[in-house]
Amino acid sequence: QVQLVESGGGLVQAGESLRLSCAASGRTFSSYAMGWFRQAPGKEREFVAAIGWGSGSAKYADSVKGRFTISRDNAKNTVYLQMNSLKPEDTAVYYCAATGYASSWSLAGRYGYWGQGTQVTVSS
Repeated sequence: QVQLVESGGGLVQAGESLRLSCAASGRTFSSYAMGWFRQAPGKEREFVAAIGWGSGSAKYADSVKGRFTISRDNAKNTVYLQMNSLKPEDTAVYYCAATGYASSWSLAGRYGYWGQGTQVTVSS
């Protein structure tokens, strides 16, 4: 079992930065790949970024590539999403999730554990 709690969301202006954190419970955190997804009002949940067990591999949605960076600290059971150059279209509830699968990290169905989400609002 893994419990996930996101934090760090808020209201920022376009061009500013935010760093989201996701704290995980359980002693097996390092055995899970971790992902970030987001859901805007009236839209489906979409993949943002994912990172493998040892931080050696990361995957990003095209819409955030070059602006967002995912990282993890297995000693702290925490995964981060550094978001730079934020745009109004980044406004959404951001969720972190954990998966035991080794591939297809962009698919929400691969993730068995989800946090409650944190709101990110970017004003123009």
